[in-house]
This record gives sequence, C-alpha cells and structure tokens, in this order.
Amino acid sequence: MSRPGSRERKLQQAPRDHLDLGLVVRGHGRHYLVETAEGGRILCHPRGKKSDAVVGDRVRWQMTGSDEGVIEALEPRRNLLYRQDEWRSKSFAANVDQLLVLVAVEPVFSESLLSRALVAAAEAGIEARIGLNKTDLPGVAAARQRLAPYTAMGIQVFEWSLQADPAGALARLAPWLQGKTTLVLGPSGTGKSTLTNLLIPDAQAQVGEISEALNSGRHTTTHTQWYWLDAERQSGWLDSPGFQTFGIQHITPTQLAGLMPDFAAAAAAGCRFANCTHRQEPGCAVQAALKEGRIVESRYRIYLELHDELSRPPHYG
Repeated sequence: MSRPGSRERKLQQAPRDHLDLGLVVRGHGRHYLVETAEGGRILCHPRGKKSDAVVGDRVRWQMTGSDEGVIEALEPRRNLLYRQDEWRSKSFAANVDQLLVLVAVEPVFSESLLSRALVAAAEAGIEARIGLNKTDLPGVAAARQRLAPYTAMGIQVFEWSLQADPAGALARLAPWLQGKTTLVLGPSGTGKSTLTNLLIPDAQAQVGEISEALNSGRHTTTHTQWYWLDAERQSGWLDSPGFQTFGIQHITPTQLAGLMPDFAAAAAAGCRFANCTHRQEPGCAVQAALKEGRIVESRYRIYLELHDELSRPPHYG
C-alpha cells in the first residue's frame, strides 16, 4: 500500500525553469486542467503512465503539437491533504493554506469524522477551523455543546445559516479567506455547494465548462475544484466532494495524541512512561486530565477508536 506522502519524493524532480509554470485547478483520471500564468486554462496530460498531480499542484508543462499540453514535472509541495484507508488513498489538494471543515445542525454530524479531518490537517501542517451551518434549526444548542471541546482547545468555530442569513455568513468568512488558499471539507448535506455558490456566483457554469473540457461528465462531483474569489487571483477556494468515511492510516498510533490538541496539551505535563499509549498505564497525564474534566469523555472515546484502528495489522487480503 503506497501513500501520497511517500510518492511525493519521486515527484519533486529537478526544476525545469525553461518550461511554463501552471496551476492544476481540476483533474479527472489522466486529464488535468492547468491554469497558465496569464490566467488561461489548457487541458494537459502527464508525461508517462502515472497521474500523480492533484488540485493545487504547481506544474511545469509545455504545449504538444495540438491544442493540448503535457505535464513534465511537479514543483515541490508545501503540503498534501489526503485520507487513506486500508485499501487506497484519496488526495484532496496540495499547497493549502487553511482548511474549513463544514458541519451542520442537521443532519447531526459525526464527531469521529470531524476529528479525523482535523487530525489529517494537523499532520499536514494546515490550520483548520470549523463551520457550523443551519444555526436557525432547533438543534443548534446541542450542536454547540458538542463543538464546545473544540472551541476550548483553540479551534475557531464559525456559525451561520446559509439559508436564513447568507450575507451574514459571507461577512464572517471574508476576512479569513482573503489572500489565502482555503479547502472546504465536509460530509454531504452540510451546505458546501450552497456556500460555494454564494462565494462564486458562476460556480455552476465553471463546473460545467471544466467538465466539458475534461470530458468527465457525471463524475464532476467526485473531484476537488479550484475557484478564484477575486479578479487578482490571490484568494483561492477549493471545493471538495462530500465524504462519509475518512481513513487516517497514514498516521501512526504514536503520532495520534500529538495531533489532537487537547491530548497534546495534557501529555505535555509528562507521563511516567515515554511510550505511554494513554490507555491504562500508571502515571498517565492524559488519564489524569480525563478524570479532572480537561479532556471530555467523547474525545477520549474517539481517541480509543482511532488508536485501535491505527494499531491493527495492515490488511493484505
């Protein structure tokens, strides 16, 4: 089983400065839409058999004999956000500045999925915030209570109702988005498409044009899409497909606690054993924080779930 992080070293070839530099804004199979330095977009294919580029990659490319191009090399990545289960990896985007994990009052969100996305972002070194949508619904108090531990550990939570007050949502988001490349993740039904359409009024038209260029047809919802939020092309918005699972098999059990801010803060006090798993060892600082209420039960259950999952032997069947 390979992981994007391990392949990345192979992708970072020697610079080819004589080639044009482009930005991958969409991909489907071996077809990529690359934005040129001037803002034009051209259909490109990778050189060779591998299709390793993802949205957000900077690539060196050149024209072929037709009206298409070929990707000759990838520029080094600052980061790569992806999920990985026992069977395959799914890359979301590369070179991301920040992540917005979108959840909603209804349908009731999974804290496990939320935590997995936040752990993956922490492993990639990407700042993450949470967006809570549909705050006009009766279950908002319960949703806020479930998100309280994340606020307590320093993760900012935006709140809005995209249906009842779209202008208010945009006003809250705009300062945070300016000059940054932002990836939005979330399960289906949270309002990602609604938010994207508010931020980029012609988003649906762009998707249609890109779908036609890539000949990807009905598969357009299964890939990340890059949009510009401003005419100067300084603020990027990356809309991703909804997900119902989020594997983090690229993370080791010993890394896990350090990627969960509440656990990392508790462990900083010092466990008796350097290799403490924070499960049953005596003198565990995390266990002490749990008893004192500095780590809530729901977060500890998620930690056990993820630790068990990451500790299982690899599946080879």
